[in-house]
Amino acid sequence: MTPATQTRKDFLSVLDFDVADLERCLQLAAQVKADRSLGRHAPTADVLNGHHVAMLFDKPSLRTRTTFEIAIRELGGHLVALPADVALGRREPVADVARNLERWVDAVIIRTFSQHILLEFAAAAKRLHVVNALTDQEHPCQAIADFLTLQERFGQLRGRTIAYVGDGNNVATSLAHAGAMLGVHVHIASPEPYQLPHAVVQQATSVARHGARLRLFSEATDAVAGADAVYTDTWTSMGQETEAERRRAIFAPFQVNDELMSLAKPGALFMHCLPAHRGEEVTAEVFESDASVVFDQAENRLHGQKALLLMLLAPSAGL
Repeated sequence: MTPATQTRKDFLSVLDFDVADLERCLQLAAQVKADRSLGRHAPTADVLNGHHVAMLFDKPSLRTRTTFEIAIRELGGHLVALPADVALGRREPVADVARNLERWVDAVIIRTFSQHILLEFAAAAKRLHVVNALTDQEHPCQAIADFLTLQERFGQLRGRTIAYVGDGNNVATSLAHAGAMLGVHVHIASPEPYQLPHAVVQQATSVARHGARLRLFSEATDAVAGADAVYTDTWTSMGQETEAERRRAIFAPFQVNDELMSLAKPGALFMHCLPAHRGEEVTAEVFESDASVVFDQAENRLHGQKALLLMLLAPSAGL
């Protein structure tokens, strides 16, 4: 197993890991997935015994909340589910919340709006491990699950091409970061006003390995041509509901349908981080097709997040 280069305090972004960390996380995720059938006899069943992990969610969640709760329990840790009224920066300053929690728990998993809030929280609590369970800017836990899914299907990731079609959002950002580090070419097709931020392009370019290229497109067909996998996400994310009708009109040419999938490489996969809106960003036919690995991605959130918790809280466990 690839050794981590050093102990990491937080996972706020894919960029908090170096290449060795990211590769080790995927290897460890595959291992804990294989061991899950052993139940309480799994090698990691009690690794987090005595560790308390809090969850602080400003946004609703199905996959993230469920998989983190199960991950903590299956690793032998103790879950502290903080109530929704502990809103970051509203009831009391973000830094004060962090400085309180670090006296009681070992890690906090946060799902909130602004990446800045997450950075402020992590900086205020020097002893506390902080995990980004989604912000408006990045979704690094999803990227771990995505590349674990691709690794399971393809084996070797280097040299593969994944085409992301739709809003250049948090999912696209973390996909670009991880793909660049792992030697995967990432094509992102978005309407002009919704393209991936230039800063993200610079970040991905600076960490790219093994010849990986990040390319932006304004036409979905150009991005998908010859791709090994086609990825999309909802056109309207949480907090953008008032823009939904306008976004449906703008993004209509970026729908993933049978015609678009036919331009990808034969046997190409369809990916989606969920929840999906059939008939909008993807047709029901593609979503339910044999090419679809969306529920593999959802399952792999559990295993990827187990690996993250082990790397942050039990880096010397000998796994």
